[in-house]
Amino acid sequence: MTEQTRVARSIPRRGRERNLVDVHPDWPGGPLPALIRANTPDVDLAGWLAGRRDEVDELARRHGAVLFRGFAVAGAEDFRTVMAALSDEVLSYGERSSPRSQVTEGVYTSTEHPADQPIVLHNEQSYTVNWPLRIVFHCEVAPGAGGRTPLADSRRVLARLRPETVAEFERRGVLYRRNYLPGISLTWQTAFQTERREDVEAYCARALIDVEWVGERQLRTRQVRPAVRRHPVTGERTWFNHALFFHVTSLPDDVSAGLRAALGEEDLPYQTAYGDGTPISDEVLAELRAAYAAETRSFDWQRGDVLLVENMLAAHARDPFTPPRRILTAMSDPTAAPELTEASHPMPAPTGDPA
Repeated sequence: MTEQTRVARSIPRRGRERNLVDVHPDWPGGPLPALIRANTPDVDLAGWLAGRRDEVDELARRHGAVLFRGFAVAGAEDFRTVMAALSDEVLSYGERSSPRSQVTEGVYTSTEHPADQPIVLHNEQSYTVNWPLRIVFHCEVAPGAGGRTPLADSRRVLARLRPETVAEFERRGVLYRRNYLPGISLTWQTAFQTERREDVEAYCARALIDVEWVGERQLRTRQVRPAVRRHPVTGERTWFNHALFFHVTSLPDDVSAGLRAALGEEDLPYQTAYGDGTPISDEVLAELRAAYAAETRSFDWQRGDVLLVENMLAAHARDPFTPPRRILTAMSDPTAAPELTEASHPMPAPTGDPA
């Protein structure tokens, strides 16, 4: 019996004893995510998780994500209780890169992005020096059509890339260049939740971000981060970056062309390159897209679903949808990059930009 099978079976045995819950490591939507299904609609998920956290954590790390389905999770307050059962530290949302609304403490709406546009696969906050190990979603209102949250195993994405491609990214890193432009992207006041430039400068100094003020209203930032990291618990190497997500060519073709026609390269709201500023070639961008596409898995949301995603092990996205759709999200389990030491760069709790 493999270790993965042993872990997967350890929870179902207990579920069958109570005839309440079954675990399905392989199902029509799996094995990413694994499925834990309640057999009666009144099973309290937070209560069921009590005493099972270690088993669920191990299952999630093996598969990259776990879908809890059929449990009695009716909305934001129930979801927040589930988060407390899953993790000891639920995070708030700062350094914002997309609009969203807080629903209750630590629970937010997913990215308020136009329904007819996709959101590209990404790992939450990979471009920062601290990030959540876990991002969790709750389906409060199932989509009218579409609206899936695709997943891709970041370990398998890395394995699909050519060794020379990985070596080049590991040697150079990824440069993230961002412009906060009123009327085009989020303002720096919204992104950093402050009206004071000195607050932004202090935060960016701690976060290893270079700051440049352009005129009276524009902020430009640059940061270089690794493309590959190791999971702090499993030790596995994983493709953990926003190199493709923030590249201007990942926008719809008309939007990308319009921005490039209206703005200089230095003024694009988001752009990525190798860490030394060398552009990422079209060939490499196509290779990244192909690797993600080959590993993408998805399922249809059902009302009450809770999806636990191990952020460093699985990327997530969002398909276009027909309203209504209301997916709530929360993040937990902060971790900091090895290059960031508490003594030299104390950081606030990590925050995210979930889709």
